[in-house]
Amino acid sequence: MIAHLEGRLVEKTPTDVVIDCHGVGYHVNISLHTFSLLPDSENIKLYTFLQIKEDAHTLFGFVEKAERELFKQLITVSGVGAGIARTMLSSLEPRQIIQAIGSGNVAVVQSIKGIGTKTAQRVILDLKDKVLKLYDLEEVSGAGYNTNRDEALSALEVLGFNKKLAEKAIEKIVRENPSAGVETIIKQALKNL
Repeated sequence: MIAHLEGRLVEKTPTDVVIDCHGVGYHVNISLHTFSLLPDSENIKLYTFLQIKEDAHTLFGFVEKAERELFKQLITVSGVGAGIARTMLSSLEPRQIIQAIGSGNVAVVQSIKGIGTKTAQRVILDLKDKVLKLYDLEEVSGAGYNTNRDEALSALEVLGFNKKLAEKAIEKIVRENPSAGVETIIKQALKNL
């Protein structure tokens, strides 16, 4: 309904802004990511999303269109409302959220305040395919491999192996087989250590 607002910045806090558009002041909720990107100039433009409920009409604003699109995707997940979606975008950069969803990294999504294991799993389950289609596949895939490598290294350290030796073994395995899962990396590393 309201695609964007362009006007004079009247008030600014880390959670919301007031934009004067030709004499009408719009109260717009923002994430910390958008707050950090707001220009110092008096005139600003925010891409917006209007949420209409029985008891309230709430306007959310974003400096980047990509952040708005991610917000819209997040609120489609059962159990993730606009408040939690805004908290997610305030806790992590949009790119980090996209990579975590694309690589199926529940721990990163769950690290956000207010998100439990089930909600984190639901976010990944519901959005992984959409994220892989919408965003750069290579980048998201690369993040997944890094996660597998990190998890394998952590497991080997817990088993008592020297970190540097384990890193060398894992690097060799990942170079030869970039799509190797955590279990495969660990098993092959154990043979080489």
